[in-house]
Amino acid sequence: MPMQEFQEDPFPEPIRVTDVLDLHGFFPEQIPEVLNEFIRNARDLDLKILRIIHGKGKSRLKFEVIRFLKTCPEVLRFYDAPPESGGWGSTLAELRPSTDFT
Repeated sequence: MPMQEFQEDPFPEPIRVTDVLDLHGFFPEQIPEVLNEFIRNARDLDLKILRIIHGKGKSRLKFEVIRFLKTCPEVLRFYDAPPESGGWGSTLAELRPSTDFT
């Protein structure tokens, strides 16, 4: 029986971090960890305003997003996105200036 050759998987494509996070496909229990990492990366990139897409559905994801943002010290304020950016299906979060944490 011939021996099968194993091909190495190529390096995965890097994930490009932007100011937008789409939470579709995540479970509500994952939201705090995902948002924490998203905000950490946003800080590294010196982003000021983030858009978090949670969808309009039953609003369970939105509930978890709001609950997290209320307690996140890096967030100055948050609010529903304007209609052209998703309306109440997205939340905009403004980060505090980095100087507030130095």
